[in-house]
Order: sequence, then structure tokens, then C-alpha cells
Amino acid sequence: MRNLPPLARLRTFEAAARLQSFALAALELHLTASAISHQIRDLERHFGRALFERRHRQVQTTLEGRRLFESLGRLFDALEATCAEVQLPTHDEVLAVHCAPSLALKWLGPHLPSFVARHPAINIRLTTGADPVDLGVVRDIDVALSYGSARHKAGLDVVSLGDERIAPMVSPALLVAREPASRAIQRLTLIDSQLSPVGWAEWFQLNGLPLPLRPRPSFDRAAMAISAAADGMGVALESTRLAAREIERGELVVLGERSLQKIVRPVHFLSVRTTDRARAPVVAFVDWVRAQTV
Repeated sequence: MRNLPPLARLRTFEAAARLQSFALAALELHLTASAISHQIRDLERHFGRALFERRHRQVQTTLEGRRLFESLGRLFDALEATCAEVQLPTHDEVLAVHCAPSLALKWLGPHLPSFVARHPAINIRLTTGADPVDLGVVRDIDVALSYGSARHKAGLDVVSLGDERIAPMVSPALLVAREPASRAIQRLTLIDSQLSPVGWAEWFQLNGLPLPLRPRPSFDRAAMAISAAADGMGVALESTRLAAREIERGELVVLGERSLQKIVRPVHFLSVRTTDRARAPVVAFVDWVRAQTV
């Protein structure tokens, strides 16, 4: 048996912590204030510590209470989503997609409306995370889109999303008229993208240029590095696929588009279980992704 307090107690605690008031929680849950107080005391006895600091007509969560509240919020959101999926019409299907954060924000999210419009009966459940997901272990995810690398193992089909151009990108506001790109790259601040499989040392070696030895700001997400470059911090070495909207809006330009070499290679990968490869929602999503990345 799981050593968990009653769900009703946790629901009461979540309401009281969110509203910072037993009285308001009582109104929301259609209970008396004394019932709320009694349930909270039961919960505190279960955990062996105080979850609220009681003040005159007001309560405030303790450190342990805040930690519990933050975790419960995520769990209740997931529980609500699961219950909503059970209520879907029988002809609707859920497709759980896990995606690298920057790809989800900069590419998949903006493109998803076209998939939803084409396949309205498929309910996409999207989660993100930087680490590649092992679909052989994590059974509640159907499709994984990873960055940098993918897990290759028996029982998985892994395909790349095609070659991407990895190029230095900069705000036009930082450029000087008629300054050669090879000189500008020596002057401008270089931005590191920590998780990128391509680094500045490789790019400078490819172009036969010396790597400037000066401090470089660093970000652990490609999307953050791209945003920093668009905001004028310096030059980001990232995928032009991820920066497509910034380039289209003129917020970023590729430095040395005609004069400097770009690194071209696959950096995003799609994985599905071989046993799921013929499932209609998986087929529809995989075919759509591949069509978008041609």
C-alpha cells in the first residue's frame, strides 16, 4: 500500500495554500472553516511537521508547505489532463510527444496548429525535457524529439530531422557597414550554447580564423542563446531552423552568409518504438514532421 494521505486532504491543502486562507478555501470547497482546519491538522500529523503559519485571519505556508504546494500543483494538473483524456470521445486518440525544449518552443510549437487542423481527432499531449527519453523504459510517451543525440537501441526506430545549418547569427544593429564578416566576428561578443553539439572552436577552425580569447556569456538552452543574440548581446552559433522566425522578422541575420563556412549536420532526431510504428496517430505525426523538415 502507498503511504499517502487521503486525496481529499491534499485537495483541501492545495486550496488553502493557493488562497492563503482557510475561510476562502472553505467557500471554494463548500466546507466549513473548522472542517478545513481539522483536515489541515490531520495532514500535518501525517507529515509530522507544520504546513502553515497561523496568523490573525490569515495563514501562510511554511517552507515545507510551499514545497508541497508547488509539487501538488504539477500533480493535479497532470491528473486533470489524464481525466480529461478518459472523457475524450472514443474516436479521439491521445498522442504523447516528448520534445527538446528549444525545438518545442522555436519550431514544433509554431508548426503544431497545422497538424491539429489536419488531424483534429488526435489529441497532442506535449512534454519537454533536455535529456533524451528512453522509449524502451518510458512507456507513456509515444514519440520523442531529441536534440544533439538520440538513444539507438533494439526496438526503436530513430531518424534524423535532416541536416541543419549551424551558423553565427547576430542582430543587424550590431553590424558596421561594409565591415567584413571575418573582422566583425573578432569584434563581437560570442555567445555559448552549452548543450549544442557544435561549438565555436569547431566553427573557427572550419573557417581558418583564430578563436578570440575573451569571456563568453553562456546559456543552457538554444532558445535562450538565440533570444540573447536577437536582443543585441552578441553572436549565437545555432541552428537556423530554430531561429527561423527571428531571421524572417529581421531580428537576426546570418553573419557571413556568403563569405563564411557553415556547419551542416543533423542535430535533431525523432524516435518511436518499432511496435508503435504502424499506429495511425504515430504514422500521421511522423509523416507530418518529416514533411515539415524536408
